[in-house]
Amino acid sequence: MAAESSWQHSIRLRFLAGGVLVAVCAIAATAWLAASTTTGAIRQEQGETAASTALSYNALLGYAAGHATWTGVADTLQGLHRTTGLDLELATTSGARIAASGDGVPVDERKLATVVDPLAVDPALQPDAPGDRIDARVIGPFTLPAAEREVVRKRADDEVVCAGKLPAAAKIVETSGGRVFVEADPKTRRICDQLGLAVIGGPAEDDVLQDPTPTETAALGELNRLLIPCIEGQRDQVKAVLSAAGKLVPAATISDSAGFAICLTQARHRQLAPYVAPAALLYVSAPGTPGPTVVGLPAAGALRIVAAAVGVLALTLLVGFFLANRVLRPLGTLADAARRMRSGDRTARADVAAKWEIADVAQAFNDMAEHVERTERQRTELVSDVSHELRTPLGTLRGWLIATQDGLAKPDPALIESLLEETEVLRHLVDDLQDLAHADAGELRMSLEDVDAGEVLRQIAAARPDVLVAEVSGALPVRADRVRLRQLIGNLVTNALRHSPPGEHVVLRGARAGARVELSVVDRGAGIAAEDLPHVFDRFWRADKSRSRSTGGSGLGLAIVKHLTEAHGGIVTVASTPGAGTTVTVSLPAG
Repeated sequence: MAAESSWQHSIRLRFLAGGVLVAVCAIAATAWLAASTTTGAIRQEQGETAASTALSYNALLGYAAGHATWTGVADTLQGLHRTTGLDLELATTSGARIAASGDGVPVDERKLATVVDPLAVDPALQPDAPGDRIDARVIGPFTLPAAEREVVRKRADDEVVCAGKLPAAAKIVETSGGRVFVEADPKTRRICDQLGLAVIGGPAEDDVLQDPTPTETAALGELNRLLIPCIEGQRDQVKAVLSAAGKLVPAATISDSAGFAICLTQARHRQLAPYVAPAALLYVSAPGTPGPTVVGLPAAGALRIVAAAVGVLALTLLVGFFLANRVLRPLGTLADAARRMRSGDRTARADVAAKWEIADVAQAFNDMAEHVERTERQRTELVSDVSHELRTPLGTLRGWLIATQDGLAKPDPALIESLLEETEVLRHLVDDLQDLAHADAGELRMSLEDVDAGEVLRQIAAARPDVLVAEVSGALPVRADRVRLRQLIGNLVTNALRHSPPGEHVVLRGARAGARVELSVVDRGAGIAAEDLPHVFDRFWRADKSRSRSTGGSGLGLAIVKHLTEAHGGIVTVASTPGAGTTVTVSLPAG
């Protein structure tokens, strides 16, 4: 093998250097990330656990506020486990399990987070809890049915009309229980009230709701009955009413607001207790305790990183060297083939045994080389064939003209007709070559229209009923250039007649095949050998090399047929049996 080229040596070094650089960077980045995140993660773990516990607590409070029992809470626990990563378990105040996420919290890892009671919210986990510690989502008997919600919604819509006429905007707010009120700034409310246009509600505590719904009236009556035993000994014995924002407030100004608030809370506890789930204990898994660290890393982890770094560097060098050789060997073969081809060897090919991407490059080079070789061969053959095709008619014309000039032949009508026939041969040859040139350049002029291909077949057959038969099944609509379609079929018919024995008919068939239309020209001639079938559409190709233009045509007709078919978005195929005839089928998209 030749000495290694400098570029091959350079690529090998770059592979190795690049691999080592990537390995070093990966190891450094891993160590830095581990050092910068491990300590922070340990510090944040407690805070994240507390935040996750608060999130779980809030979700379970919401469940308890809307359900009278804990039945069905298991799905909520599973969802919280997926969200927070905590193992959660609910138990009764006596310790009996209610539900848990997964297998629950192991007994030795249990950590009591809090008591889940929507009527006694834990301010440590819910800093924005109401003063009476009753979860705002607990509505109980004050929840409005759908019919009453529509009524209060319409009333709010009417109240907004006034605010809409003023610069300040007002908006409708709906509470979780269905109570709807209009929220507007105090100035807008005063102006509307002075104009007598509407009374706009608001969230103020002292803005008493004048028209409670039947549901709210019944709930207020029950609450005030529960309130009476507590306030009987107080100086201000007032009832509770609803504010526009749906809050419970005293019906009148009182001196002992703290005492009233205590009584109201007790009454609400008694009224709401049947509507919420009973108090339950919430357990969570206890967080692990981090071990000793070395420069911010766990001690065991630091040793593993060092060992991994050595292993990664060694593996990188080994894999880099192996990959470099795998790349360089086929690249060298490819480069040698390219140099041979540049020197004029059109048979040069890159014989690469690789099965990865470099094989695609080698295959592309080989395809290009074959295309170049084929194109060069076709160019040489084209020049030779065109010269041969032109030589016969031009020789005939020249010979008769010389004979006429020397007085050996008279320019009588028969001679002139013979000369015109030769010029017609030249004209047909030039026209065929021009059609092929336009097709190669993608410049075939096409005037597409809706055409019945079956009618075209019948018209062509009707022109020569002595040798042509049309077999058409129904209408065959296609989108085609009518003139080009007749030219296409005409070329096939001419070729079929040329190879058919005397007395035999050529059959023109047309039929639908799914979403396509198939047009076939069938002859009963000598047929074409199997090894010749791939070449029937090549230019100047003749199955019988001994046939002349007069007996075998120019060899351009079928090449033109292929181009015209492809210009119509179709495909052309040929099937032949030696001694039994040939069938050429053109398949076009149905119109």
